[in-house]
Amino acid sequence: MKKLLNTFYVTTEGASLRKDGENLVAEIEGTERARVPLHMLASVVTFGAVYISPALIGACAAAGITIVLLNRSGRFQARVEGPVAGNVLLRRAQYRVCDTPLDIVRSLVLGKTANQRSVLMRAVRDYGEELAPEQKQRMAAATDRLASILRRMSQSECDVETLRGAEGEAASLYFGVFDVLIRSPDAQMRFHGRSRRPPLDPVNALLSFLYTLLTHDCRSAAESVGLDPAVGFLHRDRPGRPSLALDLMEELRPVLADRLALSLVNRRQLRARDFEIRDGGGVWLTEEGRRTVLTAWQERKKEERRHPFLEEMAPLGLVPYLQAQLLARHLRGDLDAYPPWLWK
Repeated sequence: MKKLLNTFYVTTEGASLRKDGENLVAEIEGTERARVPLHMLASVVTFGAVYISPALIGACAAAGITIVLLNRSGRFQARVEGPVAGNVLLRRAQYRVCDTPLDIVRSLVLGKTANQRSVLMRAVRDYGEELAPEQKQRMAAATDRLASILRRMSQSECDVETLRGAEGEAASLYFGVFDVLIRSPDAQMRFHGRSRRPPLDPVNALLSFLYTLLTHDCRSAAESVGLDPAVGFLHRDRPGRPSLALDLMEELRPVLADRLALSLVNRRQLRARDFEIRDGGGVWLTEEGRRTVLTAWQERKKEERRHPFLEEMAPLGLVPYLQAQLLARHLRGDLDAYPPWLWK
């Protein structure tokens, strides 16, 4: 099985990255702060103004290590990578199927909705005794309606647009009760609905940050098996958008990102002081808050779960790669259908 390699995150603006032998060296104000062997890295992600030496850029490109540049808020800016080893026959199959993607879209949406329902049901088991009667009713109604949507999407007469509509309905139900799952004592750490570009509260800022990290991992996974990350099935094509990476991310968001966000908030590892409000009302993680999230994200990816289709134990960080591999096998005709990753 593929080895889970590390992602090196640089969150301090003004930091410098350089190559020393076969190592990446990070310095702040001329003082060495970290040294990592290149063979242990899958990618390097920087936030804000960070200097990267030309020698390091060349070494990363040659070794297949992707460099991703984000602004200080976590918004994607650029991606530097060497030659992409795409499989032309696989990509031609991908392009053909994207015109009639019904079965793949059904699997993606079923996986996402089932995992959203599992997150809600797990929360009821964990915090059920602490919920008020009205909250229990809301949660029960949401899980029942999600089950109904799952049954409806399983019907053969659904088309792609119907599935996209059902996915939106399920997301509305899920985020409609998301605030019930938050147990933080901070009044500012409440969730009043999904907001993006910019996020308008700390929980949305945390979710958007985690989704950025997951998108990066899913794009890398798609490219690693020879797929084109820009051509998706559930997400429509749009210039500059990694639609396939967003497709792969959907079924993983509830478990890898949403559950981690709830854990960080409910365990009080993140408090209101770890966020800041900027011009325009947008809310963003502070530098210290980003470090907390990145540390937890790396630890989360090391946790192992049994893959429901492969029936093997695998780190959560490898799940995007395994799903991309299964999708490639389906496109090549080796699998009759794309099996979504279901959390149990």
